[in-house]
Amino acid sequence: MAKIVIIGAGSHQFARRIISDILWFPQLRDSLITLMDIDQERLNLITVFAHKLVEQHGFKTKIESTKNRREALEGADYVIVTIAVEGETRAVQDIALKYGIEGGWTGPDLAFAGLRQIPVILDICHDMEKLCPDAWLLEYSNPVPMICWAINDYTKVKNVGLCHSVQSTSNELVRYLGIPFKELEVPKGAVFNHFGYREQEEFKEISHWVAGINHMAWFLEFKWRGKDAYPLLRERFKDPDVYSGPDAHWDGPDIVRAEIFRSFGYFCTENSQMIATLTPYFYKKNRPELFEKFKLEPMKKKLSGFEESRGKQDEEFKQQLNSDMKFPIVRSVEYGASIIHSIETDKPLRINGNVKNKGLITNLLEGCCVEVPCLVDKHGISPCYVGDLPSQLAALNCLSINAQELMVQGIVEKDKTKIFQASLLDPLIGTILTIDETRMMIDELFQAEERYLKVFK
Repeated sequence: MAKIVIIGAGSHQFARRIISDILWFPQLRDSLITLMDIDQERLNLITVFAHKLVEQHGFKTKIESTKNRREALEGADYVIVTIAVEGETRAVQDIALKYGIEGGWTGPDLAFAGLRQIPVILDICHDMEKLCPDAWLLEYSNPVPMICWAINDYTKVKNVGLCHSVQSTSNELVRYLGIPFKELEVPKGAVFNHFGYREQEEFKEISHWVAGINHMAWFLEFKWRGKDAYPLLRERFKDPDVYSGPDAHWDGPDIVRAEIFRSFGYFCTENSQMIATLTPYFYKKNRPELFEKFKLEPMKKKLSGFEESRGKQDEEFKQQLNSDMKFPIVRSVEYGASIIHSIETDKPLRINGNVKNKGLITNLLEGCCVEVPCLVDKHGISPCYVGDLPSQLAALNCLSINAQELMVQGIVEKDKTKIFQASLLDPLIGTILTIDETRMMIDELFQAEERYLKVFK
């Protein structure tokens, strides 16, 4: 019986997917699932859900929950981390907007998420070294590349950083190619995450080889029925209607990715809003016409909509738990449960994981965090050799890697100067602000987060 620990289980939208994914595999239904969170109210909600799911489907899975992290980690085989360390997030975003930084999950927002998250996750890892030294850490918290970089350099924990951008993008590419497939309905009570699509025959005809960094990995090969699908994709993208409509992508128009595809020759993971913040071409000070051209939604509006949506989801979840609803067992595109299943059963699996670059991508910095194909079986997770990326793709990835390296050092060493220097290298900040403006912004951000960052010098 495997002991699977979910730390940050109170993030119920994600935890529900993971629990359902685990129970989707018959071989994992005799597991012990331990739910841990510091928020008792949210922990109670996900615990009630997990017990209901097990009881409704007649499984023998054991469910336990605790606010005590060390108690949760004792004897774990797998630790899934999904935490979001609270801070003055809205203040950080408001300060960034004041300086013209529209990003969200990059630039200042990403940096200060790392400042809050990395110390806590390193503490989790040090607990794991003592309480479950052989366990695998499946790391989902953002910013994935910086967190994994820190774990790799400062702990001995076996780990892989996970994201769903490769899986989701492969699904999106099927639609962009115009390959007909049946839209699947999401069962009532399920949390939508492109579930089920990749089980359809049309999606099994697609194959890919993807490598780069998290949120900017590249489809180096993309095939349909064994043949290179890039010529067809380029032909399809000559028609702007394919990628510019409001429903082109789950997050809206995908014009930025189309522009990157045309300019750099390869399709990248993540959505247009994210890619725009990871490159220096789209967010420009006093250039509002770019927002219209690339259909970029102002971040303040986007964040407001996200908070409203999350509030509705929370309320709906509470109502479902208080009803007689039977929750479905569905499988999402997340890799976590599939990895556990593969290690437990020795059924081979290939995923894309975020791992330490030990000669895997030969023209990216040795030791950085890269997202590459990985093979999974009873021996664990084995990253695949990729070699050189096309030079233009490596150069674009390096814009982020250079900033990540300094940021991780600054966070671990509690060095405010390195945080400032890393911000100067950030591709979004660097294209908008001067050195003096960046320094002023970082000072304001540290003041806003003072109670979390007092140890910085």
